[in-house]
Amino acid sequence: MTARDTTIADALELLLLNQTAIAAGLEEVALWIEARGSLDTHENISSALITLDRNADGITAAINRLRQDNQ
Repeated sequence: MTARDTTIADALELLLLNQTAIAAGLEEVALWIEARGSLDTHENISSALITLDRNADGITAAINRLRQDNQ
């Protein structure tokens, strides 16, 4: 693995961790909002969470490719 690839993989991993933390916080807010009866807002947040999950899968795949291709 080149130093450049390592740096990219490490940066992507940090972004992924941040994305996971943001998703967890959004999920808590969504549940709080749902409990107070704002179902439309809850659905909007849930849709955003689905997008975050989908993108997290792509980021994880990119990290794995960078780490595997250069072993």
